[in-house]
Amino acid sequence: MTPELSIGRLAAEAGVNVETIRYYQRRGLLTEPPRPRSGQRRYRPELTKRVRFIKRAQVLGFTLEEIAGLLRFEEVRACAETRQLAQRKLQIIDSKLADLKAMRKALAGLVRQCDAPGSEIYCPIIHALTVD
Repeated sequence: MTPELSIGRLAAEAGVNVETIRYYQRRGLLTEPPRPRSGQRRYRPELTKRVRFIKRAQVLGFTLEEIAGLLRFEEVRACAETRQLAQRKLQIIDSKLADLKAMRKALAGLVRQCDAPGSEIYCPIIHALTVD
């Protein structure tokens, strides 16, 4: 039997800090074990996998609320619902990418204007941001 972990050890093995573990507990993503008479809570080693799951899902752009749903889906093996949520997330990412590309194009154009003749009279970027 694998020994249970302190909160510090759980955090270290999952690659997060202790406050992250506590935050996940407050959000209901992890259960807080009871405090024994010795005073230090002990965590099951398999919680390391759950914490890593949460962090990976966050990296993919899922909110903690969505992750709570994913954890419920995982428990009942609801692949169709998980796929649907991931598909919606992809649509959001695609929309943000389109917005970022438009922002990049506009900003690159303003930067090019800084090198144009006459730009020493006024800053094209500041001018573009203040024009009505």
